Amino acid sequence: MQMTLQFLGATEEVTGSCHLLTVAGKQMLLDCGLIQGGKADELRNHEPFSFDPLAISAVVLSHAHIDHSGRLPLLVKAGYTGPIFTHKATAELCAIMLKDAAMLQVRDTERTNKKRAKHELEPLEPLFTVEDAEQAITQFVSLEYGQVTQVIPHVDICLSDAGHILGSALVELWLGEGKAQKKLVFSGDLGRAGMPILRNPTLVDTADLVLMESTYGNRFHRSWTDTLAELKAIFSKAVTESHGNILLPAFSVGRAQELLYLFHLYAKEWDLSRWKVCLDSPMAIEATRVYVNNYPLMDDDFKRFTRQHPGQHPLLSNVEFIQTTEESIALNDVHKGLIIIAGSGMCNGGRIRSHLEHNLWRPECDVIICGYQALGTPGRALVDGAEELTIHGNSIKVAAKLHTVGGLSAHADQAELLRWYRHFESQPPLVLVHGEPEAQQGLVAVMNQDSKTKPKALAIATRGDMLDLNALPKLVWVTA
Repeated sequence: MQMTLQFLGATEEVTGSCHLLTVAGKQMLLDCGLIQGGKADELRNHEPFSFDPLAISAVVLSHAHIDHSGRLPLLVKAGYTGPIFTHKATAELCAIMLKDAAMLQVRDTERTNKKRAKHELEPLEPLFTVEDAEQAITQFVSLEYGQVTQVIPHVDICLSDAGHILGSALVELWLGEGKAQKKLVFSGDLGRAGMPILRNPTLVDTADLVLMESTYGNRFHRSWTDTLAELKAIFSKAVTESHGNILLPAFSVGRAQELLYLFHLYAKEWDLSRWKVCLDSPMAIEATRVYVNNYPLMDDDFKRFTRQHPGQHPLLSNVEFIQTTEESIALNDVHKGLIIIAGSGMCNGGRIRSHLEHNLWRPECDVIICGYQALGTPGRALVDGAEELTIHGNSIKVAAKLHTVGGLSAHADQAELLRWYRHFESQPPLVLVHGEPEAQQGLVAVMNQDSKTKPKALAIATRGDMLDLNALPKLVWVTA
């Protein structure tokens, strides 16, 4: 029985996750993510799919983040009518996020067409529309963790908690049948043990092949204790010395809710009564409600706190939800005392752009970067020491104090990736995806030094590589 796996996205980069699995002539996708980053990166989304959308029989989605789910409306627009299997919480979040992504596509295209019209150029079409997103949402099939499901003939899957965001899943897949059956484990994006709100990533015992993310393959996050101390120091210094606003660019799903929870737990210790905490993101507000409604998926500490404090939900206290554009604009007239959590997390869109425009040039303000910043994004430019940013066509000097708090990352670091892989019996063959080359090479070097983490075979996927799953553990690449 023919069984191949082709890598079509998130190869030597951390965006556009997409992998094509072929078993006995049937094709399915693992993820179908949007490519995010600079303008050149985003233009790649307009390239035709490197497979026939009409030939796809099923999609399995690991989680709701747009770099994993964002091209699903485009896939549907291209004619895909099959099921999209995912965890039920992911389906709920995608109902919010995909429509938001579509509205951004339409809005950005309208702006571009106004400029094109001045030069008498033909108008462009948006990558996909709200109608495409709504149709994709109707094709979701909601699953529970631990539920074994056949997605195409000769392929059964089971989702387990990946601990990355609400509903995130690592995927176990059983391919083929009888003695020739192979087990593939796809990590999706792995979270971290001991982080707030979510449960720890599930450990898996067996696999014939592991497909693992490597976002922070060459880095170690700060300990949770040190991270909390770092945040406390930032807030304390901002009160006593800076006297400005604090901006937190945050991913609307995952990071925003984590921050709300921390602000609730440490309100007294961090003296947050001095601040007005604003969640300025309609999508983050909707996502927070999904988190609230999926209480059983939270970790034991979160559930215990909620039981002990009825009526005081940890995600809904100490925060003001900023819904309308007018309310958001009004924040720009306030020059001190605000903690503003706003999307996007990489500063390449959303309301955070306006807040940066009004605060980044002010030395009394602080900007806390608390998530991964992809190459080509404004957030990455800030982390790399940019002296100015172009926002809404204006050059803005970077004078605010910049803090990079890596300990809040929702991705496993090198030690946590090694811990997760080490749990597998007999060091199964491993392919690294979803990581920049430097991170991946750092992880490979460490894995090869330790007999407990040195795989039987190890590869870094490059775009278009196709793996013959019948040839494991030799990792034999075949011609596409």
